[in-house]
Amino acid sequence: MVDDTWSGALHRLWQAASRAEEVAALADDVYAPLLATPGVHLVVGTRWDEQHVLRYMRGLSAGNDTPVIVATTRSMPGAAVREPGGEPVVTRSAVEGLDDSVWPEADFLRQAPGVSVVACTFRLDQRGWAALALAVDGTADLSVVENRLTQAVDVIVACHTGILQRGREARRASDDALLAEASLQMDSSLDVEDTLRRVARIAVPAVADGALVHLLRGEGPEFVAATHVAVQQQRALEEAGRHDPWLAALLARRGEDEDTVFLSGAALEGSPFAEAGGAAVGADGANGTAADARPAGDGPHPTVVSISTLRARGRVVGSITFVYQRPEARLPDSAFLRSLATRAALAIDNALLYELRRTAVLSLQEHLLPSQLPESVQWDLSASYAVGDPMLDVGGDFYDAVPRPDGSIALLIGDVCGRGAEAAALTGLARHTLRTLLEEGTDPGTALSRLNRALRQERATRFLTAVVATLTPRPDGTALLSTCSAGHPPPLVLRGDGTVSEVLSGGLLLGVLDDVSYESHEELIAPDDTLVLFTDGLTESREASGAFFESVLPARLSALRGSGAAHIAESLAQQAETFRDSGQDDIALLVARWTGVPPGAGLLPHDPRIEQAALR
Repeated sequence: MVDDTWSGALHRLWQAASRAEEVAALADDVYAPLLATPGVHLVVGTRWDEQHVLRYMRGLSAGNDTPVIVATTRSMPGAAVREPGGEPVVTRSAVEGLDDSVWPEADFLRQAPGVSVVACTFRLDQRGWAALALAVDGTADLSVVENRLTQAVDVIVACHTGILQRGREARRASDDALLAEASLQMDSSLDVEDTLRRVARIAVPAVADGALVHLLRGEGPEFVAATHVAVQQQRALEEAGRHDPWLAALLARRGEDEDTVFLSGAALEGSPFAEAGGAAVGADGANGTAADARPAGDGPHPTVVSISTLRARGRVVGSITFVYQRPEARLPDSAFLRSLATRAALAIDNALLYELRRTAVLSLQEHLLPSQLPESVQWDLSASYAVGDPMLDVGGDFYDAVPRPDGSIALLIGDVCGRGAEAAALTGLARHTLRTLLEEGTDPGTALSRLNRALRQERATRFLTAVVATLTPRPDGTALLSTCSAGHPPPLVLRGDGTVSEVLSGGLLLGVLDDVSYESHEELIAPDDTLVLFTDGLTESREASGAFFESVLPARLSALRGSGAAHIAESLAQQAETFRDSGQDDIALLVARWTGVPPGAGLLPHDPRIEQAALR
């Protein structure tokens, strides 16, 4: 027996309630003080779900320290008459008058020496209710018994409410953390396919056991990604996402419905998620893969499927389907799924917009460059262009190769200051102006001067650099290289023996002053010599230590001796991008290998070992 007064016991009960993680932990602190009440011989507690199924019963009699505990799933429709409404309900009944179809605890109560029953039924939450029944004898003060019983129930209800509130707060904190992490993960990629895969992976297993992502195309939903906690189930999920007509029809019917829909039981009949035979996607398969993924002791649960529309910036971009094989209490709520879907939709839409912009920029960039370079047995021409700006504004780098009336070829490369629409407009003006003039046979210096005058007349707010080099064949198989520069990085010449020299150049930037003249520098190019023209995006690529690619360019170029023009252009651009830790400028290269050799002359072959050694 407990000797404490009721007030002291009630105080301890409130303290225990503030610490309890589940209501059942309060049983000892509730039952013992009630049994200490004069005239009370037995306390029985019962727990019911919303379908009037008895889930739990616990009885303790006076003078006995060991309770009788019964865990069950006994359906008792007759107990509906005892179900409370909003407030706790206290009743008095004679023991002999108890109906067993209404009172599952009647057997316990009849065994006590009491003559009547004082019971209180109370609601815990929307999913169930409970009852406390006391067997009392004729010596009991029923008003005192009822008062203590209602006070104990108040503590139990408050404890349960607090547990639910703490659970909601913990769940909300967990959901917020998951949503924050999901945003970081999804926003870290601008690749559409990678973003969609991240959306599926983030949700499993934190949110669901499986996830499917569909993108809305012109012809309807298109499967793009799936994941599942079990590998075998993932294969089935992917197959369903691609080919299942039930799922395709459901996604098509949902259209722009913004509400998340949950489906289970009969609503999944005919779907790949139906549990007939235990082989459904998300259900326990024959190999037990889904069950293996659940914690030990967590029995089978009905499959539940939710579908959320992915909407961003006023348009539907797709849908995300979650498959659950877990208790109902662990299912996410609609508000959380809507928030996750919104973040996923924005990430997907950003990736789609980036892809559209990337395609548009690359298409525009291609139109600012020649579609092909001229071919001749006397030269080997190739070019490379690498976009360096992650924001994908159109760059101002350009190049071209122009056959001239006298049999020579003019090579030109330039760089407009800045990026964007204005830079693109000047790029087109500069390239086409120079090309037209050079095709007509205008010498490089005059062509640059006339371009400068055109820029000044157009009141261009940006300057540009350019270099024009002509290769004129000579009878002995060499070529006369004439170079004219307007503030552009000087070209390099890779000789057949591997030596590298810089072509003398100078000249003022284009678009700065009104009247500017440009002078040419001349030298000879021998068979197997290679002329390399480039923009400053190549030389100004900077590694983490602060060194520029310009410092290693001669050695890297020398290691490429004997290579064709295409290999030189592609290799240098790739090396610069690998070298670069900072810098976002575009890289343009135009490479001309002179091959106008006399009969019988031998060219040195390219040696890959030399190139690899230069990279070390």
